[in-house]
Amino acid sequence: MYTVPDQSARRFVITGANSGTGLEATRRIAAAGGHVVMGVRSLERGEAARDEILRGNPGAHLEVLQVDLADLSSVRDFAAGLVEQAQPISALINNAGLMAPPQRMTTVDGFELQFGTNFLGPFALTNLLLPRLLTSLNPRVTTMSSGIAAIGRIHFADLQSVARYSPFVAYSQSKLANLLMARLLAAVATDRGWDLVSTSAHPGYTRTNLQTSGANLGRSAPRRRLPGERTILPSQGVEQGTEPLLYAATSPNAQQGAYYGPSGPFGMVGDTKRVALPRSARGIDLAKSLWTVAEDLTGTSLPD
Repeated sequence: MYTVPDQSARRFVITGANSGTGLEATRRIAAAGGHVVMGVRSLERGEAARDEILRGNPGAHLEVLQVDLADLSSVRDFAAGLVEQAQPISALINNAGLMAPPQRMTTVDGFELQFGTNFLGPFALTNLLLPRLLTSLNPRVTTMSSGIAAIGRIHFADLQSVARYSPFVAYSQSKLANLLMARLLAAVATDRGWDLVSTSAHPGYTRTNLQTSGANLGRSAPRRRLPGERTILPSQGVEQGTEPLLYAATSPNAQQGAYYGPSGPFGMVGDTKRVALPRSARGIDLAKSLWTVAEDLTGTSLPD
């Protein structure tokens, strides 16, 4: 099991910190001495998650703040609140995500729900927090993707899946977009001489509520399959599944622009290793094109 090194005096912002990989990352970073700002959509659930961690680690430094990545005004308010605190931010972990709603749904701003929640929300948050991150020592941005990004395509002619909606086509597009964001941020940091490291990760097939929460949106009755049920595919618990994210966010050996995931069968389970970016995520021109579009859609951009 990966041991998070000492994170004393480092302050993390983690989205989706109340469940799944976000909760596990929060728990283990706090256990290593890090201060964690838990970015959550539901304050009630976030506070319950914080209390759960505190029962096992009464000395944990945790702060719960509300952010809805499907609402750019909420993202702006969340970022502004953090900037106004005038405290350093050592790392941003873009963890929160949504998977495969059965029908096309939209964010508050009218974007397809997965593209908006999984990519545009984190994209805007990253840009808004970069000025604060760049004032910190050895800052890092780590973005959660998915193995399904390997089959993703960026459909510039129909980014919002208006002409045709397929749950997993939209999901894979959003997760490829996450990789392209991390890839370009790494290139920009290198070109501009920033101390910032941009990494990405995927959890393989980790049993969390990701598989059911999105799939149940809009349904009159929930699907019967639960996160802990067995599947015919190799799967793993959240403790193991969070390790690529933790390594990418905290290891001193994590490399600029690198992508981390499980090393076992089909990349679904196992110990963490550096994995190859999908071919579609390697080209910088595609990343630049998507970044430009995302700047227009979110009204955010890189700091000067």
